[in-house]
Amino acid sequence: MTGAERREAITAGIMERTGITEAMIERLVHGFYAKVRRDPMLAPVFEARISEWEAHLEQMCAFWSSVALMTGRYHGTPMVKHMPLPVDAGHFDRWLALFEMTARELCPPVAAAHFVERAQRIAASLELGIAGGQGVMLAPGERFRRRETGAVQ
Repeated sequence: MTGAERREAITAGIMERTGITEAMIERLVHGFYAKVRRDPMLAPVFEARISEWEAHLEQMCAFWSSVALMTGRYHGTPMVKHMPLPVDAGHFDRWLALFEMTARELCPPVAAAHFVERAQRIAASLELGIAGGQGVMLAPGERFRRRETGAVQ
C-alpha cells in the first residue's frame, strides 16, 4: 500500500467512525469564526492580523481537514504564526469555549467530541509554545499568563 493509499484508508476510517465530512468541517470553521469575530476578547486579536478572511477560512478548513481527518491538506506552521500573538491562557480558554459550543451546535456528538479533543490538544500545545517563546517554562498543570495580565499560574 502506498503512502497515499494508506492516508486515504485512514481518512475513510475516521469518516466512517465519526461522520465527519469536508462539508461539516466547512460549516464548523465558518460558524466558529463567525463567533470569534463577534467576541470581545478574541475579535481584536484576529481583526488586527487577518485582512483576507476568505483566504483565512479556506486555510482553516484545510487545517481542520488535516487535523480531524488526517487528509494532509494543510501545509503550514501554526506555532510560528501564533508565537507573536498577545494571547495567554484566558484567550485559549475562550477560544476553546467558542469552539466547543460551535462543534456541539453543528455536529453530531461523536464528531463534536472528535473535534473538541483535538482542539484541546492544539490549544495546550500552542499555549505551551507561546509561554516558552516568552521565556516561561510551564510545569504540568500551570497556565500561561502574560505579564501585562498577571503572573504565570
